[in-house]
Amino acid sequence: MNNIDPVAASRLPQLPESLWRATSSLPSFPSLKGTIKADVAVVGGGIAGITSAYLLCKNGLKVALLEAGKLLDGTTGHTTAKVTAQHGAIYDKLLQHLGKEQAKQYFDANDEALKWIQNTAASLGIECGLTSEDAYLYADNEADLELLQKEWKAYQQIGLPGEWVDKLPLDGLSERGAIKLPGQARFHPLLYLKGLLDEALKLGLTVYENTVVTEKVEENKQDGRIMLHSAAGGTVSCSWAVSATHFPFTDGGGLFFSRLHAQRSYVLAVESEQPFPGGMYLSAGATVRSLRAAELDGRPVVIVGGENHKTGQGAPMIQHYEALEQFADSLLGVKHIPYRWSAQDLTTLDEMPYIGPVRDKYPNMLIATGFNKWGMTGGTLAALIISDLVNTGQNKHLELFKPARFHADPSIKTFVKENLNVAGQLISGKLESPTRLPDSLEPGEGAVVKVAGKRAGGYRDPQGKLHLVDTTCTHMGCECRWNSGDLSWDCPCHGSRFGYDGAVLEGPAEKPLKKLTVEQELQ
Repeated sequence: MNNIDPVAASRLPQLPESLWRATSSLPSFPSLKGTIKADVAVVGGGIAGITSAYLLCKNGLKVALLEAGKLLDGTTGHTTAKVTAQHGAIYDKLLQHLGKEQAKQYFDANDEALKWIQNTAASLGIECGLTSEDAYLYADNEADLELLQKEWKAYQQIGLPGEWVDKLPLDGLSERGAIKLPGQARFHPLLYLKGLLDEALKLGLTVYENTVVTEKVEENKQDGRIMLHSAAGGTVSCSWAVSATHFPFTDGGGLFFSRLHAQRSYVLAVESEQPFPGGMYLSAGATVRSLRAAELDGRPVVIVGGENHKTGQGAPMIQHYEALEQFADSLLGVKHIPYRWSAQDLTTLDEMPYIGPVRDKYPNMLIATGFNKWGMTGGTLAALIISDLVNTGQNKHLELFKPARFHADPSIKTFVKENLNVAGQLISGKLESPTRLPDSLEPGEGAVVKVAGKRAGGYRDPQGKLHLVDTTCTHMGCECRWNSGDLSWDCPCHGSRFGYDGAVLEGPAEKPLKKLTVEQELQ
């Protein structure tokens, strides 16, 4: 029996909470009831959805924004909020797989999104702490240095405005060199997006929260309008539908559950003993470490992120927070950690977002997903493309990002690898035989347990109440695993997440886990 609370043994806050969510106030909106009409229905209340809604309203269209939960309570509300076109060591990969022209176009598209954010915040007078910063991609071991040197050669071949530096402004981070990309930015993402939302509301935007859009999509054969339906019975009749969610609310035959994989990453807001010199930092290798400055009640904090892994897989999740705490303490010294949180994002087969028509035969159903943890520029870029498609039917970047694309290298290899992983997780989950009983769970502890000889998920809350659920994911039947860091049940196959009470936190699952309110129900 484990009687030790791992969080209490460190300086980590007991419960996860995003600094951005804690330091912003957002309006609330009703759920959709009855039938409404709109020119465009945008599904998803993160940066891609809100920016799309703003642009479309600005162009005089009637827009309805639908969010399954609360606005900005997903990945956008839990980001590190770096606004940059330096997306890790990606340009060497793009150069090898797509060539110089398309690699440069990827940079240009994200740089345009960065500049659009800067110009829009300035023109609208949005106070969001938008600050220009240099971004650094660094190596801290010999293997990563080799990777970084290849990336630097790609920068030179493509003609990107970076420079090689041998020493970083932040002492102790790396002595092996880094690629510096000037003129990038950081901000408070929710204050920025609240500014966009306020402007969109003035332009006539209607918003509906707690509105889950189902897979059932119909087309009116008489006028060609699309009919979207909510789980609670509401309906939107629209000329265009935009899915700005993780997995598209409708697959459209695109098989996106097999072409996207979910990853989680972790973040701490740290009050440090040593001053932070400015700049945004990201390690080049597989062990991800990310740093940037922020402000909390007028005092400086450092946003420390990393520890990427596939959702529902790997070490006990609390250990990822602890690893970041140890890293921050060794580098800067930790006085206090006021906030910790985690985020989930999707990665495509070739690591570039899917933006555009869900399929060529559905030109009026658009999607934006797969930002690979770079949603500040990626989500903004998606909104710019979507706005152009709705208004003119064209965008210069569409061919690069269209969801129907398929690059044999690396897509085939990645497709096979990821789907073999899903199959392995499905089988291993079914074969797992739990040995713990619900009575062994201490307050604040969760685990897979055995009840009446069957597998179940158990969590005992701090008040001592036991919560039991069926751990079988309602998406495709994989067995969920306990996330000790965020107190959730996470599916290792396609990234669905559920609260300890079974409620859906993140899709593609739409239905909650079955509650097992009394142990006799399993008999």
